[in-house]
Amino acid sequence: VQLQASGGGLVQAGGSLRLSCAASGRRFNWYAVGWFRQAPGTEREFVAVITEGVGTTYYADSVKGRLTISRDKAKNTASLQMNSLKPEDTVVYYCACHFGGRYYDPREYSYWGQGTLVTVSS
Repeated sequence: VQLQASGGGLVQAGGSLRLSCAASGRRFNWYAVGWFRQAPGTEREFVAVITEGVGTTYYADSVKGRLTISRDKAKNTASLQMNSLKPEDTVVYYCACHFGGRYYDPREYSYWGQGTLVTVSS
């Protein structure tokens, strides 16, 4: 499975962006899909995950109510709708497939995409 994240860009505080994670390979739908973000010099931070079955979602407390994760199994994609963006949301966002274990732990993920940069201006 190969993942390609896209949709990042420059937006003003309070604005919205929609990130997409496009996957090659049918096995993408076997896995939960997570979004993480990472600032330079820091560890990768959990943002949200959607399960492979019924699509249960979990979010980091810092993004609850502002970000929404979804997936389209027919299109082999996952998305992250980002609303009410804040300057502190400015980092690179990554998508990846969850291989089991704790959803919030990046070590439980594989098939990382290359990341897409989100910049929120104040």
